[in-house]
Amino acid sequence: MKALVFDKSGLDNLRVAEVQAPEPGPHDVLIRVKLAGVNPIDYFAVQYLPVKPMPHIPGAEIYGEVAKVGSHVKGIGVGDSVVVYNRVFDGSCDMCLEGREMLCRSGGIMGVVTNGGFAEYMLAPEKNVMRVDLTPELAASLPVSALTSYHALREAGVKPMDYVVVFGASGNTGQFAVQLAKKMGARVIAVTSKAWVREFADHVVNYGEAQEKVKELTGGRMADAVINSVGSAQWDAGLKVLGVGGRLVFFGGLTGSQVNLDLASVYGRHQRIIGTTGGTRRELMELRELCRDCRVKTWRTYSLDDGGEAVSSVLRERDGRIFIRP
Repeated sequence: MKALVFDKSGLDNLRVAEVQAPEPGPHDVLIRVKLAGVNPIDYFAVQYLPVKPMPHIPGAEIYGEVAKVGSHVKGIGVGDSVVVYNRVFDGSCDMCLEGREMLCRSGGIMGVVTNGGFAEYMLAPEKNVMRVDLTPELAASLPVSALTSYHALREAGVKPMDYVVVFGASGNTGQFAVQLAKKMGARVIAVTSKAWVREFADHVVNYGEAQEKVKELTGGRMADAVINSVGSAQWDAGLKVLGVGGRLVFFGGLTGSQVNLDLASVYGRHQRIIGTTGGTRRELMELRELCRDCRVKTWRTYSLDDGGEAVSSVLRERDGRIFIRP
């Protein structure tokens, strides 16, 4: 099969090669990849993260069709349209037993600690595979972009009539954070330079005017919850728009991960700062229905032969999602 492979870190080492297609074990599912989302985690896996095995196939966000199943697989059949829950988990540690598989003490992310899905075929355990009936672009966005946002909003305790401010609202996760917050009944203020986000949010404001506009739009109340998906560049801005008793939830560090923090300001206003990563299998299951009418802004879809360009483009200025179609 054809796959995007690298044998040492660095984008220059990423190439398309013919590799042996994997064979499913008793509890495995072999998936014919139909569309793969490209995310920062894929870029970081290629550039510097310790990965295994080596040579390595990246790709953490996968939608496809079941090609073959193992002898003990019961809930998934050949021909099913599926997505892959991309967290490796043992099911027996305290985090897994609490239903937080993404925090498994011996786990990791597929495409980093296992081969991923930037290939014609991908192998995954049955417990990680879920049937879907969605458009390819939406299905291929559920396991990372939508799930990360949904989990973050749930951790923030978003409820009807909350003011939710989303920084990076046009990004992979941002466009889903806006839509899902709306589904939760929140009043959403998107911070972005992209005008198309107006289709999703109640209000769109530019980065430079965020504090002033949020104050105006909330009548001085400020945000009940802030979603920061972009890292340190918007850290101070996020805190400035956060109201009394507000929750700032963050994930990712595209613009850096080092920040300064005025502790007195945070505890004096009874605010909470929450770091999140990924989401649970149950949340992914919920998204199959909750996000059925979500929309995906696509910037470009690349062939597998142009996969290196797709991965390198994910941190550049773009206008929507990037996909790879094998």
